[in-house]
Amino acid sequence: MKIYTKTGDKGTTALFGGTRVPKHHIRIDSYGTVDELNSHLGLIRDQNINNHYKDVLIDIQDKLFTVGAILATDPEKATLKNGKDRLNIPKISEADITQLEQEMDTMNEALPPMTHFVLPGGHQTVSFCHIARCVCRRAERLASALNDLEPFQPESLTYLNRLSDYLFVLARKLSHDLQAEEVKWIPKKES
Repeated sequence: MKIYTKTGDKGTTALFGGTRVPKHHIRIDSYGTVDELNSHLGLIRDQNINNHYKDVLIDIQDKLFTVGAILATDPEKATLKNGKDRLNIPKISEADITQLEQEMDTMNEALPPMTHFVLPGGHQTVSFCHIARCVCRRAERLASALNDLEPFQPESLTYLNRLSDYLFVLARKLSHDLQAEEVKWIPKKES
């Protein structure tokens, strides 16, 4: 199978269902940013971190492929008139969202309470988490804008929101595990 198809040479691409749209369409930008986020999570997973976090990240990466598939689907071709899923696209469940919340709760139990904003950094692995968190927020903003135009499964948007929170808590937990300094942001008073 050849990787190149030449069908996108004129600046369009196909959604699931076959509809062609410009490559700069917000739907493409949305799932492209989810793909970028997934690559950043692979980078975090490649670090020397606890295997439990690696397993959770693999599960999250799987769920991001689901979110990407949902975002890449032409909503008019996704369902039949009787409401059934025509293209058999998987969905994000409430259990997927709950899993992120439970993971955050568990990590937070081992962390000191937050009293200030934290500057990103302190260790390369922690910085990778903060970059992934920012990309996740961008994916969420793009998906939210798309949802205003062409609504899709609401749990997908919730999942992205919760995932950015998870990545922040993971950054804090890895700072703790790696004994990296967490630098608090304390606004400087004008002199």
